[in-house]
Amino acid sequence: MFRWNADQHVLGFSAPLDHGPEEMDVRRLIAVAETLGPVEVFAANAGVPSNGGYEVPNDEWDRTWKVNVMQHVYVARHLFPLWQQRPGDKHFIITASAAGLLTQVGGLPYSVSKHAAVSIAEWYQITYREFGIHVACLCPQVVETGMVWVGNAGAGGDGVLKPQQVAEEVVKAMGEKKFLVLPHPQVLKYMKQKASDYDRWLKGMTRLHKSVGELQSRTLDRDDAGIIVYTESSIYPLFI
Repeated sequence: MFRWNADQHVLGFSAPLDHGPEEMDVRRLIAVAETLGPVEVFAANAGVPSNGGYEVPNDEWDRTWKVNVMQHVYVARHLFPLWQQRPGDKHFIITASAAGLLTQVGGLPYSVSKHAAVSIAEWYQITYREFGIHVACLCPQVVETGMVWVGNAGAGGDGVLKPQQVAEEVVKAMGEKKFLVLPHPQVLKYMKQKASDYDRWLKGMTRLHKSVGELQSRTLDRDDAGIIVYTESSIYPLFI
């Protein structure tokens, strides 16, 4: 969460919340931030992986949904009414994932929650743009964060980006008031391929699932928190 001063320097802070964002925590966070000055930019960046399919237990579904989806609802519920009363531009950045535009082989809860995050971002942009609220939907592939085992993350594919590289893309998109932020530009090509021939894309992903996804699900213990990051040409098995 950031605030800008008159010289365009960032004045702000980040606030990690353990065990998933509760609505009360988000409300208090916004209230504290408002005492420092009007919030002009809010980046909702929390996210958790989840490996598996229908067998994933309910408590993990709930946790994944709360962190990957409900945080965006809680923030809007307590921040947007303030923003709707203020002139000028306000920016809400939702960190979704390329999985929200494509899919995540081997991770049903993650795929579902990230698709929902993209849908929320679209709905907010349509509904609140007239109030000067600009939504950016960030959909990267692999980024070198705590969710990635760096020792295995550099193999092939579309590359592993540094957080600074992703941040620069977000700032650029904010300046252009651009909705979709794709730090890995190849994702746009994959989206077009998916939209142009959905059945062909699904068949290709089915082959990918059979060759890699099922093996990942069989060989990883759930406590390893394994995730598989989708690219058009490869699957990365990554670990927290």
